[in-house]
Amino acid sequence: MLTTVRDFGPVLLIPAAWIAAGSALFEFLSTDGIFIAHVVMAGFITFFAVTGWERMSEGALRAWRTILVIGLLITLAGIAGFLLPAYEQVLLTTSLIGWMLLPAAGLVYTGMQLPDGQLVYFGGGILSVVGALLYGLSLAAETDMLVVLALAAVCVGQTAGIVDASWRDR
Repeated sequence: MLTTVRDFGPVLLIPAAWIAAGSALFEFLSTDGIFIAHVVMAGFITFFAVTGWERMSEGALRAWRTILVIGLLITLAGIAGFLLPAYEQVLLTTSLIGWMLLPAAGLVYTGMQLPDGQLVYFGGGILSVVGALLYGLSLAAETDMLVVLALAAVCVGQTAGIVDASWRDR
């Protein structure tokens, strides 16, 4: 059961996380709700890192093990944003953009490791970077359409990568 959750949970969790992020940005999800989502995310990241640590010791998975560790720190920065109101905007924005860019690096690295998956992984990495850039532009232009496009690009790119990884691993 643990192996199934570890192997296939991210297929649901990644799009769910981006939907929750969008819901929070558009104030459909309360501050308490997104805080709880961050805490749950930190728990899931820890679970995936601990239960998959040995399995993720080589190849493309080694890069993802590093991403989980750095990602936990990024998530903790987001949690700190809720607890330190003076730094809320900076920490939450760092967490959001961090989770757009960090997996992009892993997707590109995975594409280099798996030549037959390059389209999915390079495409996912590019969509994640494009999403981060669009989100950065949305902060300056203050337009909701850029936020929607940013979140959609990241969600599609990262979900495609994890679906491919789960499919290959079965």
